[in-house]
Amino acid sequence: MLGVMIAPDLLHELLLRLRTPAVRDLAWTLLSPPMLGETTQVQRHPLQASCWSRQPQQLADWLAQQDSDASAVHAWLATKPVRRLGLYYERLWQFALHAAPDVEVVAANLPIRQNGQTLGELDLLLRDDEGEHHLELAVKFYLGTDGREAADWLGPGSHDRLDLKLSHLAQHQLPLSSRREARGALHDLQLDETRSAFWLGGYLFYPWPHDSSSPHGATPEHCWGRWLHQRNWSDFASTSPGAHWQPLPRLAWLAPALINADGVWSDEMLQQWLNTLRPEAQAQLLVRLDEDRAGDWREVERVFLVNDQWPAQS
Repeated sequence: MLGVMIAPDLLHELLLRLRTPAVRDLAWTLLSPPMLGETTQVQRHPLQASCWSRQPQQLADWLAQQDSDASAVHAWLATKPVRRLGLYYERLWQFALHAAPDVEVVAANLPIRQNGQTLGELDLLLRDDEGEHHLELAVKFYLGTDGREAADWLGPGSHDRLDLKLSHLAQHQLPLSSRREARGALHDLQLDETRSAFWLGGYLFYPWPHDSSSPHGATPEHCWGRWLHQRNWSDFASTSPGAHWQPLPRLAWLAPALINADGVWSDEMLQQWLNTLRPEAQAQLLVRLDEDRAGDWREVERVFLVNDQWPAQS
């Protein structure tokens, strides 16, 4: 089941205007399509009951305000610095939901314990006009191998899999708020009829030079890229001669990259990076950049470059 999506065309328009990296990531977090449109568990957009969903121009105006003065989002992120992309994604959601009209953030990352042992955390507890909600958030990057089954889609490290994530949601994360151990904590927060749902953002990456079909249930509008082995890089790069490619650090994987002229790699810098890339290196995300009329460089394509043993080794 898929909850409401907000103004599918709005994100593209905003990314042409927004410049601050954290605000671009914020816009992508709130407005990018979910990875899956058909799921056995309930999927619900956290802003579904907010007027930002019904009147997306208000959301666009708020994002523009954050871009003109990003001190608030920067201060929020600085209060709890994170290194993991999934936690960064959660922090962006929390910042927006605290500001969203018609939505109350009752708690975030609420630990549930049994005899002093932590059973897990509830990502978000919200109250809005549609009721009380326990929401689990995730952002994932899955690379397709040779099939449409969820088990055929692996994380860049080859340990995570789409089917395992969906199973973990269904069997552990979503039922956690219904467990006896959670009732006391929820009651203390005056939450007595909480309904569980999730929201899964991210990208699907398709193999090159071969291709594969999307996993069952994928949203037609999902964000996507390609992946290839190191041995195929030269052949792949030759399909777009003269292109500017460069890797992105992990915390820059969300919104399409926007890089000013001073930050763009030369061909020599890329070649030096490729020359020092270890054969057994972890998967690297690279983006192809095109120069716009203002002299900035915008992402037009992204690929994961994986070692030649992937997915057998990583």
